[in-house]
Amino acid sequence: QVQVAESGGGEVQAGNSMKLSCTTTGRTISSYGVGWFRQVYGQAREFIGVAPWSVGDTVYGENMKGRATISRDNADDLVRHKFYLQMNNLKAEDTAVYYCAVTTHNYPPTTEDEFDFWGQGTQVTVSS
Repeated sequence: QVQVAESGGGEVQAGNSMKLSCTTTGRTISSYGVGWFRQVYGQAREFIGVAPWSVGDTVYGENMKGRATISRDNADDLVRHKFYLQMNNLKAEDTAVYYCAVTTHNYPPTTEDEFDFWGQGTQVTVSS
């Protein structure tokens, strides 16, 4: 069973940076990796980016392109991984719940339906 947990949210002033963490335990053999999404209350989840477990490209969505960077630790660990979402120059409209998710597909997915295991989310509030 794959487990996913986000951490690192909170309140930050506009223009500043924040780094979120995602810890995953377990993985599906031949699956691609881990994605980040965000959701504003009452709206659909938005794709931020997806990164591979070890080999492959990191793909970013348009909403935070150039301001978000996904990185990872423990690429050689087959059980436990840690991924990060570094967000810079934050704006009030970046206020949302941020989610980390694991896919079982073997390509870099970009839609919510293509991810199978989700964390509980962490709130990020950007104050102006």
